[in-house]
Amino acid sequence: MEEKIYEYIKRDNMSEGDLERLSMFYILSKNEDLSSKVNYIYDFKNRSIKSNCLDNEDVDFCSSSKKLIRLAFNLFNGNYPADVLDSFSGLDDDNFEIALNAIKIRFNR
Repeated sequence: MEEKIYEYIKRDNMSEGDLERLSMFYILSKNEDLSSKVNYIYDFKNRSIKSNCLDNEDVDFCSSSKKLIRLAFNLFNGNYPADVLDSFSGLDDDNFEIALNAIKIRFNR
């Protein structure tokens, strides 16, 4: 999984110190479901999130994946609605840890 985040950084041509994008890529790379569907979630060519990915009928996300996507987008630009309680409720231990670590990355902790 470590290789995935570096792949995303390279594909995006991410600037050093871009903690917002790094926290999003962390979530997308650490969750296997999201990693396998990353091209439905993020547009590397335009360097932008696909805000309609949760409504895309071509791809199916489980509830915890949807929560992580909302959190990733919120950490990236702050414009995507994400409720703190909803973001964490129902996550298994692994996804809970992914969410916490992404927040730590975003806020440089």
